[in-house]
Amino acid sequence: MTTLQHAASAQAQRNRRRALFASVFGTAIEWYDYALYGAAASVVIGPLFFSGAGESAASIAAFATFAVGFVARPLGGVVIGHLGDRYGRRPAMLLSIILMGVATVGIGLLPTAQTWGAWAVGLLVFFRLVQGFGAGAELTGAMTLVAEYAEPKKRGFYTSLVLSTPPLGIALATICFFAVSLPGEEVLLGWAWRIPFLISALLFVVAIYIRNKLEETPEYAKTMAAAKANADSAKLPVREVFESHTPRVVLGFFAITGHNAVNYIIAVFSISLMVSSGMDRSSALLAVTLGSLVSVLLTPVGGWLADRFGASKVLAAGNISGVLLAFPIFWMFSTDQFVLGLLAVAAGYALIIPCTSGAQGAFLTELFPVKVRFSGIAIARELNGALVAGLSPLIAAALLELGNGSITLPATYLAACCLSSVIAIYLGTRAAKRQLY
Repeated sequence: MTTLQHAASAQAQRNRRRALFASVFGTAIEWYDYALYGAAASVVIGPLFFSGAGESAASIAAFATFAVGFVARPLGGVVIGHLGDRYGRRPAMLLSIILMGVATVGIGLLPTAQTWGAWAVGLLVFFRLVQGFGAGAELTGAMTLVAEYAEPKKRGFYTSLVLSTPPLGIALATICFFAVSLPGEEVLLGWAWRIPFLISALLFVVAIYIRNKLEETPEYAKTMAAAKANADSAKLPVREVFESHTPRVVLGFFAITGHNAVNYIIAVFSISLMVSSGMDRSSALLAVTLGSLVSVLLTPVGGWLADRFGASKVLAAGNISGVLLAFPIFWMFSTDQFVLGLLAVAAGYALIIPCTSGAQGAFLTELFPVKVRFSGIAIARELNGALVAGLSPLIAAALLELGNGSITLPATYLAACCLSSVIAIYLGTRAAKRQLY
């Protein structure tokens, strides 16, 4: 290898490490924010912004504001995904994290309904919409960036490192709420709930600085140069996705339905269920914190398995586990036992999520061609985010209420989501073999 080749190889390795670090750090912050609001929805949003309603109505209203953030995610995914495909991964990822930072800090500074009444609720919804818009392309951008820097045979492992950070963000968020809840409910509802939101301001400054140093991926640069030379870049990426790749969008949507339902029910709804079943709030938060950390360690194992056995097989295996474990997990959440609650969280984050997260990056990035990859993944993921991830805690809460506290209906919903993913992956694999899409 010549000196010039050695220097180029070293630079490429530095760019790869920088892209991985920027993606992991940004994704951790994104999930810190979303889990932060999820924990807040379970603990403080109801009393602070919907105190005039009954306890059940306030809980459902709080989860509804959590779901609102997901309404904006598909729009954010489409708009920022278009920017990522047309103008580059770097500017899209910078815009995404800036919007999230502004919204998260805004929530932390927001007066409560007792002070501003309906204006407080309106601004809360507004900030959730902005947060959702920014988050609509965050994880997609991170996965795409890392996948395009990694060797194809190692995409599963490297993208799984990005996807292992959501549980870390969840753990950090629940640790923060656990810490600020220790002085008691009066202090928590008075001012302490703001602290976790305001801490994110510093994290976002660091993330923006890191992402500003990124360079475009070689794969994207090469594809765009070829498209420009062939006058093949006139069509809007979003338009091309829907005109030429709709079956891939549908497959991507259903392939991650089980993952999103499991993830958000455990991260958000489980806290409310454990508390309403008799467990104290601090213990419920601690159970989610400790259990979610298991996935941080095991998701890269799922990515390694995806590289070894195939992303579709590992993704399907995780969802089959979700079908089998849905009722046991809900039963353990509905007891007032800390150990059982911890085991329920760990079961989801040790058996289901490592497979669905570990294989998801390779599965989705290989589903779409480079020039529409950002848009295609963002549309599939964020439509699912709006219809499944954001609504799952609300649906679970409503089904629990409909069943008079019985876990049968919400557990059936969770199992059905996982089963739909298994069916979609099976049909998609058959279609790919027959070259139907």
